[in-house]
Parts: sequence; structure tokens; C-alpha cells
Amino acid sequence: MPADSDLIVPNGDDRVEKDHFKSLAERSKHEDFLRRAVDLLVERVVFGRSLRTSKVVEWASPEDIKKAIDLKPRESPASHEELLAVMADVARYSVNTSHPYFVNQLFSTVDPYGLVGQWLTDALNPSVYTFEVAPVFTLMEEEVLREMRAIVGWPEGDGDGIFCPGGSIANGYAISCARHFFYPEVKSKGVYAVPRLVLFTSELAHYSTKKLATFMGIGGDNCIMVKTDKNGKIVVEDLEAKIVEAIEEGATPFLVTATAGTTVYGAFDPLLPISALCKKYNLWLHVDAAWGGGALMSKKHRHLLNGIELADSVTWNPHKLLAAPQQCSTFLIRHKNVLKEGHSSNAKYLFQKDKFYDTSYDTGDKHIQCGRRADVFKFWFMWKAKGSEGFEKHIDALFDNAAFFTEHIRQREGFKLVLDKPECTNIMFWYIPTCLRGCENDPDYKERLHKVAPKIKERMIKEGSMMVTYQPQGDLVNFFRIVFQNSALDHKDMVYFANEFERLGRDVVV
Repeated sequence: MPADSDLIVPNGDDRVEKDHFKSLAERSKHEDFLRRAVDLLVERVVFGRSLRTSKVVEWASPEDIKKAIDLKPRESPASHEELLAVMADVARYSVNTSHPYFVNQLFSTVDPYGLVGQWLTDALNPSVYTFEVAPVFTLMEEEVLREMRAIVGWPEGDGDGIFCPGGSIANGYAISCARHFFYPEVKSKGVYAVPRLVLFTSELAHYSTKKLATFMGIGGDNCIMVKTDKNGKIVVEDLEAKIVEAIEEGATPFLVTATAGTTVYGAFDPLLPISALCKKYNLWLHVDAAWGGGALMSKKHRHLLNGIELADSVTWNPHKLLAAPQQCSTFLIRHKNVLKEGHSSNAKYLFQKDKFYDTSYDTGDKHIQCGRRADVFKFWFMWKAKGSEGFEKHIDALFDNAAFFTEHIRQREGFKLVLDKPECTNIMFWYIPTCLRGCENDPDYKERLHKVAPKIKERMIKEGSMMVTYQPQGDLVNFFRIVFQNSALDHKDMVYFANEFERLGRDVVV
């Protein structure tokens, strides 16, 4: 503990360190605070909030949270006691994503090895752009990305790749690399140097493809949406018809983005016939496997991505199906030099060519970022801890739970599946309360059913018993989408989810 002479008292009885503004950890001043903070994280957040008996969320309105936590920055410093109290309050009112019954998004749980890996990189505070400042992580990225490319199916893991801030940005890299591959002059002359470029993706693809096409000057109208079938898969015949139509209109097709695991349906586009079309029309094939890419780790389920080895580039997010901590996203590319050629700026203050070591390890110039987190380590650390066989068992457990839940609710009164045979681990269904059973032919049935999910969601959030999302899709009224990404769940939990929907929704009146 610091001596009294090292303390000042600016706020009544709150004891604050002298030189509190200095950003340097000193044992005499900070050890007690750091150890208590870590203890709070481990006991209250990691273990205390992962119990099935705890709440998924302590619901509070925005006004309640503003009253509970002083959100405004202030002029004078806070004491360590105040800071620890703030940590506890922030944890209390935050959604408990490590809870087994948080099945709301395409991520969940907190993997202990991934968490420790993230703690280490936060403590080291690296920025991964040169070997000089991030030697271990630079080499680690190279090895992990090579292994991921090999798993995709590219011979000897050849090609290139990067860790990037989210799958949306990875999909943007695909657009950028495809454009540079066909029209490298864009880098210096801009979009005015090329014809009207168009790209194609599924109407159920992630919105990032259209958003990044807009951001990069291609234009949202030039991101052409392709029809999907009843299972959410891209209709290959419609894709070819739209390619031909674009050519006849004088546009220049250059990219198709297929999806391996769509956000809502979990659908896997037919990659083999899509690849054949791309070859026929000389188009770049990108596969957005942000969600479904983890299935590549399973011998039993990797068939869902048959044809991914024919892609020019792939998005794969380990923070989704493989349960790495947020965020952990990769962009993989078959063509070795396109990333660097398309994005390098050769900043002389950072990427000097006369360094005393092999500057080929200075990989930062192929990114559009400069400063960049070492997201590789938490994933690498998990891989070390579990091995590829551990990831395979994890994936197989997820699909097993999804299959069990699907069959369980198929046989229960009050549940109706959106898809008869879901492909991935997101399962869509309606819960039909007692007041609507037998009313399927009523003219206002769909309108009333649409109101059910929001009412059940309100009840579950206010009770904190679980968290499951809902949405409409096309002509379909609101349905629930439960996502299984936590391999710590078992069949008893699947029954719990069904029972809880019944408990919360049975007496809903619409």
C-alpha cells in the first residue's frame, strides 16, 4: 500500500494517488487496485455470471442506468474504491454474454483460454504492423493464417491473409482486392478510370457487402441482389440471369459474394455451381464464411462448404462458431500479392527498406489500418489449449444440440419451424400461444402472430431467464432465431429453452 505522503485528498474522504495522471503501473501505487480489479473480474464476471441460476441480464431502462452509473466524465480524479464500484455497476447492468442462456447473436460464451489470451495482449498493448514492434504476433499471424488457408483447401496453405476488425471489413477487403485484381489502376486514378462495376450477392447475404460497396464508391445500386430459394440458398439460375442482364446493360461484373452460413437462416450457398459461373464469366468468387467457416474444422460437417477451396477469397470469423472472444476475424486470399499491391502506401516512417532484419515480416502495409490489435493470440492460445480435435468436438457438439432442439420442438405443441431442416446451428421457429391455436385460417392470424415474439421477448428480458432474438424475413412475420454457439450446453438445456418459451408465451394474448 502507498504511504500517506503519496496520497492527496481532493474529494473529501476519497484518497487519490499523487501523480494519478501518469500512465505507468507502479507496484507501490497500483498493485492492490489491480489485484482487486482482477479478482472482481474473475469472481463476479467470469464465474459468477456464467451460472445457469444467474440472470442473463439485469434489465434497467436507460434512465435507470444513468441514475445508477455516473456516466459523465468529471474534472477531479476518482479514488480506487470508486473505480472498483464503477466496475461492479458496469458488470451488473451489462448483458451477460458468457451466460449459457445468452443465445441471441452469432457469438456467445467467454472461452477461458481466449479470455486469458486477450488479457495478455491487452497488458502487452502491441500494434501489429512491423516485426520490430510485434515480433511474436507477426510470426504467429503468418502461421495461423497459413493453417486456416490449408483448412480451406488451398494447397500448402498458399496465398495471403490478415486479421481485421470484423467480418464486415473482411467482406470489404474482398471487394477491394477483386477490384484491384481486375483494375489495378483504380489505386492511383480512382473509380473514374474504370467502367461501371457491378457485384452480386444473395438477398439474404450480410448487409456489409452492400454497405462496403457504397463506402468504396461502387454504389449500392451496383450491388445486385440475387433471389434465394425456400431454404435461403442463392438461386444459381437467377445469378446467371442477372450477370447476363448486367453485361447487356453495359456494366462490368467483377465479383460474386456467396455466403456459407447466412445470418438468419444459416444457409450455405451452393459453392460448386457458383464457382463454375464465376469461371465462365471471369468473376472473382468471395465466400463470406464469417459464421459457417468453423464447420471446416469438423470432418462430419465440412461438406456444407464443399467448393470453398475454389474461392478467390474467404471471410472466416473465429469469434463466431469457434467461440473466440470478440473480435477475431480473418480475410483469406488465394492470390499472394494482391493485398499488399492494392493497399500499400510505403510510409517511410514505418516501413523502411534498410532495416537490419528481413522486412518481409513487416506486414502492416497490406492493411488499410495502421494501428491494429493482436487478435491472433487469443485464437492461437485457444488452438494450443484445445488442439484441432478440440475445435472439432466443439463444432460437433453445437450441431448435435441444434439437431436435438429442432426435433424436440417439432414434436411439441405450440412450436412451428420456419425451416424443416436447418443446415447450421441457428434454428428459426414461431411460438404460438394458446389464444392463436386453431386460428390459422383467420384473416388476421399472421398480423396477430407477428405481435407474439416482441411480447415474449419483453418478458424474457425483464426476467433475465434467457436472451433469444426475433425478426421478420421477407413475407414471414416475426419468428424467433435461437443460435447455438456454446458447446457447454447439453440436451437438458435444449429442453429448458422449449419449456421457457412455453412458460413465457403460453398465456400471451394478441
